[in-house]
Amino acid sequence: MAKVTMIPASINPLTQLPSITTQKRKVAGYARVSTDSDEQFTSYEAQVDYYTNYIKAKPEWEFVGLYSDEGISATNTKKRDGFNLMISDALAGKIDLIVTKSVSRFARNTVDSLTTIRKLKEHKVECYFEKESIFTFDGKEELLLTIMSSLAQEESRSISENVTWGQRKRFADGKVHMPYKRFLGYKKGEDGKPTVIEAEADIVRLIYRLFLEGKTVGGIGAYLESLGIPSPGGSEKWGSTTVQSILTNEKYKGDALLQKTFTVDFLQKKMKANEGEVPQYYVESSHPPIIEPEEWNYVQMEMARRKALGRAYSGKSVLSTKLICDDCGNFYGSKVWHSTSKYKRTIWQCNQKFKQKCDTPTFTTEEIKELFIRAYNQLMAKKNNVIEDLKLMKKCLSDLTEIDKKIEKQKEEVLIITELVKNLIHENASTSLPQDEYLKKYEGLNQRYESATKILEELQAEKQRRLEQDNAISLYIKTLKKNPTLLEEWDDTI
Repeated sequence: MAKVTMIPASINPLTQLPSITTQKRKVAGYARVSTDSDEQFTSYEAQVDYYTNYIKAKPEWEFVGLYSDEGISATNTKKRDGFNLMISDALAGKIDLIVTKSVSRFARNTVDSLTTIRKLKEHKVECYFEKESIFTFDGKEELLLTIMSSLAQEESRSISENVTWGQRKRFADGKVHMPYKRFLGYKKGEDGKPTVIEAEADIVRLIYRLFLEGKTVGGIGAYLESLGIPSPGGSEKWGSTTVQSILTNEKYKGDALLQKTFTVDFLQKKMKANEGEVPQYYVESSHPPIIEPEEWNYVQMEMARRKALGRAYSGKSVLSTKLICDDCGNFYGSKVWHSTSKYKRTIWQCNQKFKQKCDTPTFTTEEIKELFIRAYNQLMAKKNNVIEDLKLMKKCLSDLTEIDKKIEKQKEEVLIITELVKNLIHENASTSLPQDEYLKKYEGLNQRYESATKILEELQAEKQRRLEQDNAISLYIKTLKKNPTLLEEWDDTI
């Protein structure tokens, strides 16, 4: 009969170390709090102190350090520098055991949690979750760990939904919050509402003035840099997008559009521009304005005009893209004559003068200014009559009764076609229709749908165009009323 001798295990399945060994396990602690509030900071300090003493008190453990993340959410591990450094050190053999308070402190994302733990196991690194009493080298704990990770993820989802609900409730109540650290011109007042910082507000007003005087957003940025004015984020450089955001942000006229973006993934904290997926709230006169609403509206109109012009726009002069050739319709541009002699001067002529052989004359800048002053004074001499004519135009444009009826009728047509398509698809799924007959009907309905939606889009675009024209006329009437009746010298702003 064969003799069988048992050879005892020499490796502890829990510690992965030899059963008889004097080698100490290299142990690290991990601490994290989700927010940067004072209360949570106290919790953070307590965790750091507790795990430092807890590990050092174990004679079989060697304390190699404590890794931590303060004020960072745990729904994913991408931005947790302390956590990522700890994992990197563990995989490099610097850590044998990681001790932390609970599964939820480690990660609130089931996939991240299990993936990280399994990767650590492959490198013989164990984790211990004190609250749940789970050692990850214990095979029986795998199911429990999965359940606890899932519960932590659901807890994170619940917290995220509660935060989102709270934000939307504040939006619905018209409560305005600004990212004050990176928002030029405002600070949080004692009452919690935005209050103006005058020194910064002057920079905002300068940006708006320079834009209306013809400068491009890039040109404005370069000018601010030359003055040594730092950007809202404290940088020496002004990006074009920063200037553009200041020029288009309604908060500078004292209003606030709330919920411009929303979270689409609570795990990745991914944000998306709100294009109608969730409600938005527009709060008028929510805080003191830095820019008058009228001036803000001028800027938006000028922004739209320049966008329509595309590359044709030049910010070299307030006259750029304002003078139009009567022969060919192209813009006048500035040209320098006799640039190297004492007869040097700047003239304006049609950019296509020699290609189109236009007969329009050239003008000096001074001649254009004189002509403008003359035309301005002729217009303002009959200002009241012009305003009355404009009001009649405005009344006609603001009457949207007929176009609204057409839009509603077209919407009904689109809905009817949609239902017909659904019914056809259902019929094809439930009965054996000849497929050539089905495809013919489907294609006919599809063409009808595309035609109907195109008409609807055209009607909606026409309505929007009329609203914009109505707004432009309102602004023009206000301009005529406030500007001087007689202009004696050139004024860039006018």
